Amino acid sequence: MSPSPSLLSRCLSADPPRSRPLAALLLLIAAALGFAPFLFPGTIAYRTCSDICVFLILAASYDMLLGYASIVSFAHGMFFGIGAYGVAIALQRLGTGWGAIATGLGAAVAFSIVLALLISVLSLRVKNLFFAMVTLAVASAFSITVSKMYSITGGEDGLTLNLPRAISPVWNGPRLRGFDIIGWLGGHAPGFHVHFGGATVLYYILYASALLLFLLMLRIVNSPFGLVLKAMRENAFRAEALGYRTVRYLGADNCIAATIACISGALYALSLQYVSVGQTLSFDVMIDILLMTVIGGMGTLYGAVIGSALLAVASSYLQNLLGVAHATWLGRVPVLGALLGGERWPFWLGLLFVLSVYFFPRGIVGQLRAWAGPRRLSEPAAGTATP
Repeated sequence: MSPSPSLLSRCLSADPPRSRPLAALLLLIAAALGFAPFLFPGTIAYRTCSDICVFLILAASYDMLLGYASIVSFAHGMFFGIGAYGVAIALQRLGTGWGAIATGLGAAVAFSIVLALLISVLSLRVKNLFFAMVTLAVASAFSITVSKMYSITGGEDGLTLNLPRAISPVWNGPRLRGFDIIGWLGGHAPGFHVHFGGATVLYYILYASALLLFLLMLRIVNSPFGLVLKAMRENAFRAEALGYRTVRYLGADNCIAATIACISGALYALSLQYVSVGQTLSFDVMIDILLMTVIGGMGTLYGAVIGSALLAVASSYLQNLLGVAHATWLGRVPVLGALLGGERWPFWLGLLFVLSVYFFPRGIVGQLRAWAGPRRLSEPAAGTATP
């Protein structure tokens, strides 16, 4: 008689990190995000932590396609933009209430599901390369269309959101004491005050949404549906021979991932209070999703947490770190001094990710699990049946 799984195992759908360093790293990220308003003061820290919560969801939903079903889609950023514009347009046309947010999100999710279903029906019966090209063409056409619909979407200028008072930055709630851990480590005064107002409430909505949606995706990929996706990833012909309609499963997976990407786009629009084509529908968003997924580790979902945190922190603070390094004796070295200029941060960001891929070919999560030992990796997850 097997022991009953623990509450933590149930929350993680019997899919633990399977590596102590990975578990510690994930716990550190979760705790830092959970207490971020009281540990990291400043607008940059708030923006960074908010982006981690949003892009964690987005990258994990893409991992359901790329890592679990081997579907290469370039339209995932499009569904992200649909969610952002759905909420933005609703707040513009229906007022600044919660009803407008729910209406915009509902309409965006419905449109995303229909569009994902159409793409799946028309393209998933052929080779993956053709599907990737179709999604790239659809995403490009959609981006151009949105940029031309100025009366509805604001065109290239975008839309500014007016949020409900409960999550608006203009509302300042009670002042609470925070502890600036970074300042304390640097020898500065650790204390600061936090207004537990609209911005803080909105941040914890993002955090709770990221946590719940991540656990939901873990449940999906470890369900019988997810096991079929993994079987098709390993050998699609064998899965078809066993009676599984692979096209239906891939289409359902595409619709689920599109829905979650749409929700993440809506959350991003609320946190940024602004929506534009360049920030939600450009190909740069798709590149960021790929980087987070591949560097964190495909087919794990946990890699999305690591990848989103790494990309967000590097994008926010790498330029400042280069400025500090340039002010030292390193800035006087002829070639190195030129490369340490603050405007050169994309070069170092690209170099950082190239080195990450080189030293972690399986992704960070995959490499940490490999270091945990083959015996632990080969053990079946708790609560699963073995033949």
